[in-house]
Amino acid sequence: MTAPRRVGAQTSKTRATLLDRAERLMLDEGYAAVTYRALAARAGVTPGLVQYYFPTLDDLFLALVRRRTEQTVGALLEALETRQPLRALWEFSNNRTASALIVELTALANHRKAIRAEIASVGEKVRELVLAALADSPNDYTFPMEPVPPEVLVFLVTSLPRMVLTEQAVGMSTSHAQTLDFLQKYLDRVEPKESEDDSAGPAAAAPTPG
Repeated sequence: MTAPRRVGAQTSKTRATLLDRAERLMLDEGYAAVTYRALAARAGVTPGLVQYYFPTLDDLFLALVRRRTEQTVGALLEALETRQPLRALWEFSNNRTASALIVELTALANHRKAIRAEIASVGEKVRELVLAALADSPNDYTFPMEPVPPEVLVFLVTSLPRMVLTEQAVGMSTSHAQTLDFLQKYLDRVEPKESEDDSAGPAAAAPTPG
């Protein structure tokens, strides 16, 4: 029987350095650039050492997702304990580095099932945490907004459906139905769907010459 392959300790400083370099490589050149050879060159080690800590590239990418999750979700949880959970979510979502990594990892997830499942799990967990914090908050989140500028409307109508489709591709679903229903009701209110008679235009309603 073949003995299990030895893997570097998760608490190793070398492993942490490799994850740092892998994250930087992904941000600089995209997920496709992260290979054993490229990462080894960045870290100044041999490809064999990289593989010792991460036997497969999926192991490496999963480690990146899980480490970033521990860092960001931990900070978010602490922020959600304040009386302003929505502001905490705003700050969380405006982290440029985390957002750039999510874009790359989401693209990667389209090709790697294990990464897709991990990202979906983390995304659902974060959304459920925030929804729970909002439910416990004394703030009134139904307060009517000021008129929405056309520029904002165009951005929301184009970006929100695209984001829903992107999240569905990795297996997320929380808040999707509510968001799409909200947008649809808004559209129905400001631009009611035309009936078949209306869509035919003025010519259809004109009297036929006798």
